[in-house]
Amino acid sequence: MGANQQTSVPAFTAGQVLTAQQQTEINTGIPVFADSTARTAAFGGTGEKVLAEGQYSYLEDTNSTEVYDGSSWVSVGDSGLVLISTTTIGSAVASVTVSNAFSATYDNYLILLDGGVASTNIEIQLQLGATTANYKENHIYMTTDSTTITGAQTNTGSNFPVVGYGTTFSLNARINLFGPNTAKYTAMHFQAMRMVDAGRNAVGQGVLADTTQYTAFTLLASTGTLTGGKIRVYGYKN
Repeated sequence: MGANQQTSVPAFTAGQVLTAQQQTEINTGIPVFADSTARTAAFGGTGEKVLAEGQYSYLEDTNSTEVYDGSSWVSVGDSGLVLISTTTIGSAVASVTVSNAFSATYDNYLILLDGGVASTNIEIQLQLGATTANYKENHIYMTTDSTTITGAQTNTGSNFPVVGYGTTFSLNARINLFGPNTAKYTAMHFQAMRMVDAGRNAVGQGVLADTTQYTAFTLLASTGTLTGGKIRVYGYKN
């Protein structure tokens, strides 16, 4: 629990003697809650404020400030992206799983992979949850020493076979996922560059044809291993 976290929003009355906890709640300014469930429970009870338009709150689990517009909570701030997690890749691992990446808080997500190295030139692959079927993907790419455009596809994959690249110089991937935690097909779009002398620039898209509501994903090396680097997961504000 953070030092400013609250579990209620008191409604003060004239002449009331304040407790130390109530003094803390006043000094905090915007009420701070662990998550949206704790926030909901903090309004409308005995001795608590009635939720009304203009009320602000801060949620620790999503690091977001929101304001109540009279019917729902609306995010406050200029950025449309919220950092959800940062995972550091270990040493010489074949795959990395990121748990609790997706939830009902956001519909769409951005995954960034950078830093670190691979043991050889590889493709970075993506698996959602424990699902190993019904992945459909295609992509096109060019190398930096050619104007030829090349394409590849799969219609029955056990994962998304290319969402990024790894070399002995770097790991690189930018992946957008659309609706991974919703009960519908999950769409994917990626951009990546293989950073070697004749580098490969690729863009692609795909769909996982099932309606599972996913919370986790795994990045895998097509061969060899991964070392170092970070996987950052962002939610696009609804």
